[in-house]
Amino acid sequence: MPADRRPHALAVVGDRLLTGLRDVTSDLTALDGSGSWAVVLPFDGEPVCARFERARPARPWTGRPWVGVAPEAWRSSLDEGRFRAGVSTVRSSIGRGDVYQVNLTRVLAAPLPAGADVAALGAALAEGNPAPFSAVVRLPAQDVHVASASPECFLARDGDRVWSSPIKGTAATASGFLAKDRAENVMIVDLVRNDLGQVCDWGTVSVPSLCAVEEHPGLAHLVSTVSGRLRPGLGWAEAIGATFPPGSVTGAPKLAALEHIERLEPVSRGVYCGAVGWVDADRGVGSLNVAIRTFWFAEGEIRFGTGGGITWDSDPGGEWEETELKARRLLRVAAGTPAGALGP
Repeated sequence: MPADRRPHALAVVGDRLLTGLRDVTSDLTALDGSGSWAVVLPFDGEPVCARFERARPARPWTGRPWVGVAPEAWRSSLDEGRFRAGVSTVRSSIGRGDVYQVNLTRVLAAPLPAGADVAALGAALAEGNPAPFSAVVRLPAQDVHVASASPECFLARDGDRVWSSPIKGTAATASGFLAKDRAENVMIVDLVRNDLGQVCDWGTVSVPSLCAVEEHPGLAHLVSTVSGRLRPGLGWAEAIGATFPPGSVTGAPKLAALEHIERLEPVSRGVYCGAVGWVDADRGVGSLNVAIRTFWFAEGEIRFGTGGGITWDSDPGGEWEETELKARRLLRVAAGTPAGALGP
């Protein structure tokens, strides 16, 4: 494709459209400098912080429509049998006292359709699966193409105040939660409290909301909020360093859970379960999501992740069905299904 016809860099993050790419760095301390930034933190990989010249209110997509991915084209890094076996392995580890909870995931991949534009996919997601922490980042020179319909806040900041709103507990309806869902949530809230406690003033970490029910397209979640005030002299780099990767997509204790993830998941999570969002360094504010319900392009493929938290009370079949539930609507959007045909 001629250089002048290549897609230009842009980001649609929060309610803003960022254009006019200035520079890109992996140095998180830059987020406490100046300018408007789009941020992509892969679960396993270098941070990508892109500073843009212009920030303005997001506007409707006027480019070519999303091309669509045939539902039968997707393949999973873990089939149902291997995923169920992974759940049983985690339960055995919990029984031995090695870990309390592990987030087990699988990555779906399909050939990238000709002419695919991640901004068009982001527009389709905004219409078919609106989400409070949605994000699109397109950086062609860095080979970063991400469209996220995340419902979850990983880390937000306003001056010295920081907060996180972990999601743990998923059901088809608001009345369908199990005892294990609340137990999962409370366990991760404790983990997030400990993470934020590493960088916040003593006594400022609190839980203003615990296990609130949120309804999203096609499912419901339990959501809690943990907040605190950063110690003087600390910024984005320290806050991210203390809390990343997000506790809701790792498990508890976090280091032990990460060791289980490394053993049980056969492919890299990539952007999935990392974080995507924005930072306005001039105002000292920003918001990063947990990169779930997220598509990304890599190595000629479009990829998407789905998973869930495994506890002692987990049923292998039920956990598999939860991953299917989380993926179902998003894959229909990716197939090009019109928003009006998706249902509530």
